[in-house]
Amino acid sequence: MLSKLIRSVVQQGHANQYSAWSGARNTASLMWTDFWELSMVSKVTKVAQTCEEMAKRALAPFMTSSVRNSGTATEATFETRPYKLHKLETPPNSTTSCTRDEALTYYTQMQMIRRMESAASNLYKEKAIRGFCHLYSGQEAICVGIKGALRPQDSVITAYRDHGWAYVMGCTVTSVMAELTGRSQGMARGKGGSMHMYTKNFYGGNGIVGAQVPVGAGVALANKYLENNGINVSLYGDGAANQGQLFEAYNIAKLMGLPAVFICENNGYGMGTSVDRASASTNYYTRGDYVPGIWIDGMDVLSVREAINYCVDYCTSGKGPLVLEVATYRYHGHSMSDPGTSYRTRDEIQEVRQTRDPIMLFKDRILSADLVTAEELKKIDGEVRKEVDEAVKIAKTDKEIAIQELATDVYSNPLETTIRGTTPYDPYTHQRLSKIVNLH
Repeated sequence: MLSKLIRSVVQQGHANQYSAWSGARNTASLMWTDFWELSMVSKVTKVAQTCEEMAKRALAPFMTSSVRNSGTATEATFETRPYKLHKLETPPNSTTSCTRDEALTYYTQMQMIRRMESAASNLYKEKAIRGFCHLYSGQEAICVGIKGALRPQDSVITAYRDHGWAYVMGCTVTSVMAELTGRSQGMARGKGGSMHMYTKNFYGGNGIVGAQVPVGAGVALANKYLENNGINVSLYGDGAANQGQLFEAYNIAKLMGLPAVFICENNGYGMGTSVDRASASTNYYTRGDYVPGIWIDGMDVLSVREAINYCVDYCTSGKGPLVLEVATYRYHGHSMSDPGTSYRTRDEIQEVRQTRDPIMLFKDRILSADLVTAEELKKIDGEVRKEVDEAVKIAKTDKEIAIQELATDVYSNPLETTIRGTTPYDPYTHQRLSKIVNLH
């Protein structure tokens, strides 16, 4: 009874504070400001949350043995963040369950991505990574949450901020890091690099801004044609959201009723331009017009996962496409050549790290729910660090491919085997080296 009473008080406090903040803000303000309002709510209710956690610890000894196992629960239920809807009557579920195994998996994946991106940053500064390099630090809850809801027949295509996506879709840490440094153990034998990573049901990693979205619509068309019940998820940034090809993809997907989910990862800045300076309408989840949409707090991995569960049910029931907007934040600049502090303050970045970091939030939730112990998470941190460090050593020392191998695996079914070199007088011969993936 005490637990229920405290929980109801805290929930009511959240609702009242959110309502107060929303009412005080201009109703025409950016949807991006909702992200900050949620941050302010978390500060205001910190004392209430502390009281609730004290009550939980006091009641812990009275939990039954069927719930507690060696000091941890096997499953817990959490509230999702508020969703905003466009042309939809019913939102994703307001609560979601998370098992102990899922909690450990999601935490490990997010920590692995964060550590990989830190390592990539160092490798770039050492000039071991050349060219462009776009890091995902701060946005980990998006790819981990989406992957947590996808089924074996579902697929993903994204832009060039793709290292974390390659990992959660099945690439090893070593294959990601070695691809970044152009080595033979990379998943594309070092030929693709940062922007071009692929594996089963993962179509990249694409270097042309916005170009992956119509390709994703094509993959969704293949799913419908093959009747495999799969959906395709296409991700793009707020900077790409004004591309005309996105709207062409929306249109054809709606006309043909394709099982496509178009997701705008709104991290607040397109390169160095804030969303309010780049877009007349920053309600990206409404950009589909005739395509229904959902706004999601992209810093909460479970809210993201629950929204994608909703999308799977929606698209596989023949209702057509959806447009999603996930509010998130990137800690680094647009790319490694961008310090990321000329158009925003260091205080702004630090504010998000301290109040809205996706790993910190998820860690606090699963610890409070007794799904895991602090010792287990500390052990995971050590294992993650060791795995990434070993992958970095390989990425630095592994051999590069022979020059003749540049012409391997260019075509799935080459009509001619001669491939032009740097001049017409030094041609290469096409060869098949790797197994073809994602061939329809």
